[in-house]
Amino acid sequence: MAFHGPGGHSYGAFGIVNPMAAMGHAIDELYETKVPAKPRTTYAASVVGGGVSVNSIPADVWLEVDMRSESKEELAKLDAHFLAILKQAAEHENASRDTRFGKVTVTPKLIGERPTGATSPDAEIVRTTAAAVRALGYTPDLSASSTDSNIPISLGVPAVTIGSGGTGGRAHSLDEWIDVAKPESVRGMAVGLVALLAVAGVAR
Repeated sequence: MAFHGPGGHSYGAFGIVNPMAAMGHAIDELYETKVPAKPRTTYAASVVGGGVSVNSIPADVWLEVDMRSESKEELAKLDAHFLAILKQAAEHENASRDTRFGKVTVTPKLIGERPTGATSPDAEIVRTTAAAVRALGYTPDLSASSTDSNIPISLGVPAVTIGSGGTGGRAHSLDEWIDVAKPESVRGMAVGLVALLAVAGVAR
């Protein structure tokens, strides 16, 4: 979403509304939001940008927020809540500072949507894949995540996503790591092959 304002000189126009202040207020309010642990529901202010120079009050700033939930209903509630936060943040900034050159406005924009859903643990594809995981010496761990399985699941098609084996940590951070030692990596990838053949009926 983007916050817009009149912009101006940081010194000469001091005191007018600042869309960055409104955005900061929105982020702060978002992080006061309580969400359920079950069904797991999360949010993150992930990417920000805008402004043109250090001595200018910005006219445009933008923010990207990631919101997820295992529940379609909880995700919809969080989305509606955040839209209300955005509106309130713009109103708060306009009430707090000078609007003689214009007001702060906010334009929400959906930049991606990955539908939620789940495949039943009793589904054949889940049971077969779990058996393949055990056959290769691993312990099945059924959990929800954001993967390519979301689309078929949302369409009523049973689907699973299989881990690659090995160990790793700190996903999506600058110090993310994974152990790519060949023996463990090959064994992990073998799970996918065995599961694929089993589901297709070849390995039965």
